[in-house]
Order: sequence, then C-alpha cells, then structure tokens
Amino acid sequence: MKGKWASGIEPRGFTWVYRGALAISERPGGSTSVHRKVRRDEELLWLRQQGFSRVVSILPVSQSLSDYAEHGLSASHYVLRGGPQQRDVLEACFRDLRHCHEIGVTVLLHGDEVSDRLLGVVAGYLVWSNKVPTVPASVALVERLVRRSVGPDGRSVLFDLPETPHD
Repeated sequence: MKGKWASGIEPRGFTWVYRGALAISERPGGSTSVHRKVRRDEELLWLRQQGFSRVVSILPVSQSLSDYAEHGLSASHYVLRGGPQQRDVLEACFRDLRHCHEIGVTVLLHGDEVSDRLLGVVAGYLVWSNKVPTVPASVALVERLVRRSVGPDGRSVLFDLPETPHD
C-alpha cells in the first residue's frame, strides 16, 4: 500500500478520553448499515499505526472480533442489554479498561456508533475508576469531549454502575 492510505484512516467519531491510553469511536468499518470491510481494514491499520493494541466492543453481537486479531489487536466484548446482569457486565468491562490502563495498553472502546450508550459507559468508567468524583461531573466532562449532550440511554447506564473498587 502506498500513498496517503498507507497509514490507514481514522475511525469516524474518534475521540481521545485519555490521550495515548483510551479512545472511543464508532465500530471500525462503520456502523452496521454502512459497514465496509475495506474501510474496516484501513481503520484497523490506522489504529495499529497510532499504537493501539486492544479493542473493547459494546456491540450487541460479537462482530469483527476475529478481524481485530488478524490485525494484531486483542479484543473483548461486553454486551449491555440492561436488566439485572448489566451491572456485572459493566464491572467486567471497567475492570478490563482499568487493567489495560495499569499495564500501558492503548484501548479503543466502541459501539456501533458513538451513541449515548457508549458515552454513558465512558462517563460511568470515569466515576467507577475514581478519575472523576461524581456522575454529574463525569457526564459534563464527556459532553465537553464529544461536544454534544448525553441522552437518556447513556444516562440510564449510570443507574447500573457497579460499586467503586477498593482494591
């Protein structure tokens, strides 16, 4: 590959939460209705070029996980469907993100798009990990990062926050 595409293309909606450690975007390759393999490959190439080595997905189904491995990216998948298990799923996701942060792994967290739900997960992680002291402060920070409001679906994720770890 030569020319301007040699280093890939940035995923849509890409935003750093912690520069060099955690970012969010829509699913590499685009959302379900416009997903393209060529674009996914270009975006995964870009992620590798930027130092990413892990992808964490909150998609409702486990799509593209094998594609991440083909590009040298480890991946995990956490399905947030609401209900009584959502708190446990969030805790597992947050522990994964914290572990990656502790060992210096750069992570892309994505949904199908940069949805309210994805933003709610980010805001929840910031509170859970004690990076931001309160839910309102975390929501305000995330809204400034992405330059839009977090809607009801994202805020509903915050009702299921697991207890802040003491370990």
